[in-house]
Amino acid sequence: MNKAFASSGDIGEKKISFTEIGSNLYAFTAEGDPNSGVIVGDDCVMVIDAQATPVAAQDVVSRIRQVTDKPIRHVVLSHYHAVRVLGAAGFEAEQIIASDKCRAMIAERGEEDWASEYGRMPRLFKEPDSIPGLTWPTMTFREKMTVYLGNRRVDLMHLGRSHTAGDIVAWVPDAQVMFSGDAAEYKSACYCGDAHFNDWQQTLDCIAAFEPEALLPGRGDALTTPERVQEGLVLTRDFLRSTYRPAARAAARGAPLKEAFEATREACDPKFSDYAIYEHCLPFNVARAYDEANGIDTPRIWTAERDREMWAALQGDA
Repeated sequence: MNKAFASSGDIGEKKISFTEIGSNLYAFTAEGDPNSGVIVGDDCVMVIDAQATPVAAQDVVSRIRQVTDKPIRHVVLSHYHAVRVLGAAGFEAEQIIASDKCRAMIAERGEEDWASEYGRMPRLFKEPDSIPGLTWPTMTFREKMTVYLGNRRVDLMHLGRSHTAGDIVAWVPDAQVMFSGDAAEYKSACYCGDAHFNDWQQTLDCIAAFEPEALLPGRGDALTTPERVQEGLVLTRDFLRSTYRPAARAAARGAPLKEAFEATREACDPKFSDYAIYEHCLPFNVARAYDEANGIDTPRIWTAERDREMWAALQGDA
């Protein structure tokens, strides 16, 4: 039987959890769906990642209002992908913050990514007509920016290329808690279709160097002890290596993409087939690994049409 395209067959609602992972720091998670982080300061709130639509964002807002009535002043975009940014209007924040590179990628490929992701995972786009358009940051930075929520300090940092070229993390030093976006995952497949595999390992080294007491990954459970943080980073590393190496070996011997896909599946299935969105990610991940191994540094833009063509070629979908 042919597999349903990407996550188009995933129509079941996920159980939402909203848990405190540090003093006035919260994790919004939903069984492998995109996570959002919440940082409550002295006088306002910062949200990390905005969900896919303003209506979907209300699920996060409603949880915030269970713990504080302080205004939501800042929304931070960890990277440019549609499921992370298009819900930003739902928070009615004063500032939307991202890296310079993230903003450039929205300009370069935001419209294409919106159409692509809507086709891949339509369930996440609750009431898509509520999206007012592309989300444009109001503030950007190159490497580091510090924001004070009253006396609470939040360091926003681009530590290196990983899931995309413009990913950032949020570090709360008073609690030693990190919000990593999709630079790290926990028992959820890393989506690598826009990744930089060889840089990503070094970026993980940078995250580990902070020795977080807790970490909210982009998908999967919040990691609430140093031991679980370490586990999450180790699993992320293994996923990346297990994906890249077979594809790179195939590319080095001039094998076709289909052969790279089969070799990567052989390496990854035994370890990761039960991870959230694994089957969704695998073809896109192999396509990008194969390109990177062939010297293509800037990931090619995914369009809804390219998605379907590639999926059919690798998965045998009609």
